Amino acid sequence: MAKSVLTGMVGHGFYNQNSATQMAAIDDVLPWLESACASVDLTESAAAIRLADFGCSEGRNSVAVMRHLAACLRQRTSAPIQTIHSDLPTNDYSELFALLRPEGRSVFDDPQVYSAVVGGSMYDRLLPSHSLHMAFTFNAIAFLSRRPLERLGDYIFPNGPSALSGVGSVSREERAAFADQARADLEGFMRARAAELLPGGKLLIEVFGAGETLRTCDGIYDALNDAILEIVEEGQIDRDAYARYYQPVYMRTLDELTAPVADRNAPLAGLFQLDRAETYEVAVPFVEEFRKTGDIGKYARDYTNFFRAFTEAVLRGSLSQHPRLDDLVQEIYARAERLVGTHPERYEFHYIAIAALLTRKADD
Repeated sequence: MAKSVLTGMVGHGFYNQNSATQMAAIDDVLPWLESACASVDLTESAAAIRLADFGCSEGRNSVAVMRHLAACLRQRTSAPIQTIHSDLPTNDYSELFALLRPEGRSVFDDPQVYSAVVGGSMYDRLLPSHSLHMAFTFNAIAFLSRRPLERLGDYIFPNGPSALSGVGSVSREERAAFADQARADLEGFMRARAAELLPGGKLLIEVFGAGETLRTCDGIYDALNDAILEIVEEGQIDRDAYARYYQPVYMRTLDELTAPVADRNAPLAGLFQLDRAETYEVAVPFVEEFRKTGDIGKYARDYTNFFRAFTEAVLRGSLSQHPRLDDLVQEIYARAERLVGTHPERYEFHYIAIAALLTRKADD
């Protein structure tokens, strides 16, 4: 059984409030899912048409996607539809439940749409064999199932600093360890979904990643790294604590995402057919707003809250023995916000997404 190194995103509504950028990335591949809804085989016997989102977090984006797809499927079938929202057992599901049943009624406005929540690691089998018509994951596949190294001594992220920063480094051997773990995780995830999908079922994997020149990690982790280094230099944490802390996330290229099914000799080519794969840049809402208004304070705050929503849990876990943990964490993100506001050009952010749509092949 896979044991995640995360406990989930920041809860209590914080992730939902700061997930518009992630939804923008999803919007770009919604047409892919619409096409999947139009073409997926619905003739296989099943009590319901089942859709599963792996890595739903607090659910704002997950519910929005499910509402859209349920409406698309309803054009083809009157059969019951079940939406399945899955994340780690430690995830904060309270916002998700509230979104699914606002004012005590289903959000779907359709008496034949039912919802379920499943807690568990996306790298494990979580659902019965041949029970899903469609499965998808947005960004969650970037978060590794385990820490491949005990320490990453000179930077907090395995892909290394941006070219604009130049502060810190990650060796080729260190990066290779994370690339190997990311490959194993991706194959494990795809094998689990292959078991759960019906023949002809669709799988969409979308995740932030790396293009030819730009990477989603650039800027985000430079700001967080620089903020933590200020704390280290002041002696609030020591260098050893800095070396042991890193974000267990890996930014794949499109080639790495499609490698398990890229050709007939690929390890999972017998399970999936690759229908479509692309790299694309997402229009980031807080970046677009800054370009229009020039409000540097709001930009720095929104930018920092965006990456705080998915980095704080690991930071807290790594520094959990600190006697002033809450104050320390707050100070780190306040410093990151100050750095972004003072030097926005140093922490330039581009959201590069990669995505692949696959069809489950029939078993031999």
